[in-house]
Amino acid sequence: MNQLSDITTLFSSSRLRENTRGDKVIWALVVVLSLVSLLVVYSATNSLAYKLYKGNTFVYLFKQILFIGAGIIIIYFAHRVNYTVYSRVAKILFFVSIPLLFYTLKFGTNLNEANRWIKLPVINLTFQTSDLAKLALFMFLSHLLSRKQDVIKDFRKGFVPLMLPVIAICGLIAPANLSTALLTGATSMLLLFIGRVRVKHILLVASFVIVPVIILIGIASAYYDQEEGKMKELPAILSVGRVPTWIKRVQDFRYASKDEAPYQVQQAKIAVAKGGMLGLGPGNSEQRNFLPHPYSDFIYAIIIEEYGLLGGGFIVFIYLVFLFRSIRLFRKCPYAFGAFLSLALSITLVIQAMTNMAVNVGLFPVTGVTLPLVSMGGSSFLFTCLSIGIILSVARNVEDLEGEKEPAKTAAA
Repeated sequence: MNQLSDITTLFSSSRLRENTRGDKVIWALVVVLSLVSLLVVYSATNSLAYKLYKGNTFVYLFKQILFIGAGIIIIYFAHRVNYTVYSRVAKILFFVSIPLLFYTLKFGTNLNEANRWIKLPVINLTFQTSDLAKLALFMFLSHLLSRKQDVIKDFRKGFVPLMLPVIAICGLIAPANLSTALLTGATSMLLLFIGRVRVKHILLVASFVIVPVIILIGIASAYYDQEEGKMKELPAILSVGRVPTWIKRVQDFRYASKDEAPYQVQQAKIAVAKGGMLGLGPGNSEQRNFLPHPYSDFIYAIIIEEYGLLGGGFIVFIYLVFLFRSIRLFRKCPYAFGAFLSLALSITLVIQAMTNMAVNVGLFPVTGVTLPLVSMGGSSFLFTCLSIGIILSVARNVEDLEGEKEPAKTAAA
């Protein structure tokens, strides 16, 4: 009953401003991206819903409305929690994530030759365990950084304890989702750099990571038949797990000509070309009928097709403003854990967004990364909302501290 009362209070117009504390600009960006999501998801799923649900084109729109509603509630309750609580649960979440990732690799739902999901009973929702693992890692890493500032320059006492969680999580994510593992690792390294870890220690890790990447590119080059425009037959040692998929994506990105590019890349480029400067207009996308996953992985191509380069640029601007506000929050937060946590979560969301947009316009190899708060709802959407709620929790506490300082300044004057 108390939770129902809180929800009613949240949507009461007279108390909305009082109950939505924290950075008002971030709140506004969430609302804008949610509205964009409704418009584009409805357009992108229109034809699919018509075919699957006998002319009912509103099915996916209603689902997205439910996800956005659930997401707003998650943001609200997460931002009402004092962010120091997340420091106390960080270690628990981290150690829960590791067996979950193991379980997913062994028994998870197989989709596109990868075990990334487990199905939750009763609600029948697929849950991507890497979403929880990323959140747990950044919370735990922020906790460790705040505790080890006195020994942060020391390799054994400072750097090694920070790297072990990163290696564990990224190593368990990589077999099923290499792109997510690389993005998570890159965000972690950036956070360590901001946390005053020695640059030479970070470069040491980078050198260990770049070697297998170079080897992968070399293998992709060696096993690509340029005359026939396709992959050569791989030996058994390179046919394990998703290694052939990684090699194929590198080959497609490096060598494929305009006509040989993957189907989804070709269709995304057509969507971008049709959009021009001003776009075809809301709901007028033509490539939604041909582009795979136009409501998730390739939703940015649909945005450009319907709203043009100006619409696409506006989306980039929103994420950059979100990052700017988070950096501002990092500088204002007086406590290390809150500062590191808000910055880590915002950086990972912005990097994910930029990666998705880069894939859509052909600047990056194809990945399964969605556009935060815009792509059609799922577990990733809800964890994005939880991350934003935590960021706003830090902002709310900073706001409260500033509110306490103002009367003191007035009294002193």
